[in-house]
Amino acid sequence: MRRTWLAGVPLVGLILAGCSGSGGTPSGESHRTTVSASGTPSTSPSATGTGWNAWTANYSAAEGRCEATAHQVVCRTGTGGLVGRSRSTGEVTWTVPPAGRGKDADLIVDSATERAVTSSGKTLRAANLRTGKAAWTRRLTYGSAFPVVIRVADGTVYVLETPTAGEKTITLAAFRASDGTSLWHRGVAADPYGDMAVFGGRVYTTDGTEVTARDARTGDTVATSPQGVECDYLITGGHYLVCTGSPYSAEDTFPPLRRLDTDTLRPLKTAEDTGDKPERGVISSDGVLVLYEDSAEDPGAGSWNAYDLVHPKRLWSYDNTTEEAELAGDRFLTFTQGNDDDAVRDRVISIDLRAGPKGTGDAAPRLSPRYSQARGGEYPRLAVPGGDPDHVVVQAGTHRSLRSIPLP
Repeated sequence: MRRTWLAGVPLVGLILAGCSGSGGTPSGESHRTTVSASGTPSTSPSATGTGWNAWTANYSAAEGRCEATAHQVVCRTGTGGLVGRSRSTGEVTWTVPPAGRGKDADLIVDSATERAVTSSGKTLRAANLRTGKAAWTRRLTYGSAFPVVIRVADGTVYVLETPTAGEKTITLAAFRASDGTSLWHRGVAADPYGDMAVFGGRVYTTDGTEVTARDARTGDTVATSPQGVECDYLITGGHYLVCTGSPYSAEDTFPPLRRLDTDTLRPLKTAEDTGDKPERGVISSDGVLVLYEDSAEDPGAGSWNAYDLVHPKRLWSYDNTTEEAELAGDRFLTFTQGNDDDAVRDRVISIDLRAGPKGTGDAAPRLSPRYSQARGGEYPRLAVPGGDPDHVVVQAGTHRSLRSIPLP
């Protein structure tokens, strides 16, 4: 599900469906700094950190959602600005000033292009992860109406814009990630709240009744789903594409979980889901979908349910927890259940993707120590560095704190 996460309060809006990766080390990484409560750095030379360390840092009221690469933490500010932080200390190493007024979009951090991309209003903006400088800015068509959806793949930034009031056709546009050069744009029939997926040289969108695949280089349509394939929302990971019901639906019944062939968009055999409202999903590279499903009539005590997409079956369930979760290698990371006793509350839990929370031996669940940042009242979320991470960042919203912890 796409979400906006600003000012310590989780608001329904945008997601990021797993676009973090390794990035370039910013020039400020060669200094250690002391960070005040406002996030302002005072710099003094010291030895360069060699990797991720455990640390805690406050972040300012201007900073919102943060993501992590193999080399740093990047946080978005409320009006298109960006802040880079050291992986060794959590201290501010660079800032990109705000771009202007308007509703904010996704924050996408892409290691391959060394770019962080976001938008504010009608402004699309990219920063250089290595230098901490603004790389380019481009004007959008409709961006002021609602948040736009942004994805980055194979050196290209793709933007799906929501139209202004009265407009029916939305714009799908592609820009070169290095310099912002416009490559192509198309008027498309799509629902931006159905999300967008980009992988394997294709861009996938849905209008709720039909999924469309376009050539990522040209924007030309190359496949559409068969009639009768109801697809309100797209979830992707690895080379898998899955349709679910919409997390924004006000109904109490939802289309069934359905995996699509990425070439033909024909439905494939898929495990039966729970029938509850699908809120958010992540998919591993070997085809395990972990989907957060919640009651539409009594939300707030949902479950993460794991499904094998290759050999269709439901694998396991983890109940009464938060929809904030990420993947780290072959492990699923989330926060411990809200109704657990003091011995296991306020922790990050690592779960084997196939064995689940009842796994044993090497596949047994692993718990972090108890952290104040992981309390439910902090509305915590996770930022996982790319590559093969040994640390994860917990972002606490209420008291505005970042904590780098060893991966459980």
